[in-house]
Amino acid sequence: MNIILLGPPGAGKGTQAERLVDARGMVQLSTGDMLREAKKSGTEMGNRVAEVMARGELVTDEIVIGLIEEKLTGENGGGFIFDGFPRTLAQADALGALMAKTGKTLDAVIELKVDDAVLVDRIVGRAEQARAAGQPVRADDNAESLKQRLMEYYKKTAPLLGYYYAKGDLKSVNGLGAIDEVAVEISAVLKNL
Repeated sequence: MNIILLGPPGAGKGTQAERLVDARGMVQLSTGDMLREAKKSGTEMGNRVAEVMARGELVTDEIVIGLIEEKLTGENGGGFIFDGFPRTLAQADALGALMAKTGKTLDAVIELKVDDAVLVDRIVGRAEQARAAGQPVRADDNAESLKQRLMEYYKKTAPLLGYYYAKGDLKSVNGLGAIDEVAVEISAVLKNL
């Protein structure tokens, strides 16, 4: 089973992806993790990634698709979870073409629906709790950074909701529930596929 987790920053995509990895043996394809791994790998693709990142430039869609293709042709356990990709309509088209090329299907796109104001409160509260406990806090876990990240999400990634809805792939769950509640909703969606 291959799925995409969609939702704004802080909606819990990474947390739910980890749960699916543990529960179903799925492979999480996080673009950030893949880029860091490639950079250290010493492969031809890894060297390209390292060069681009060293120049402070954004890695091209072509490179990201190449990294994903390497993963898709490897061992996939219980399927793949796309986390952080696609982020744009062009990337969604490229992913669709890559899935067809590798003989794989996309089974569902699961949107973690959240209310922006509640999400900002959640992230700011999480940062305050971490500070109070003497734990590290992400540099972008503050209201202003989160609002900027949300703006980017709505400009570039939110159009994917309509794209996948039109394809009949979009399923929505309440991303503001407790972690276990969200996991149960996702599991219910996957059972009904």
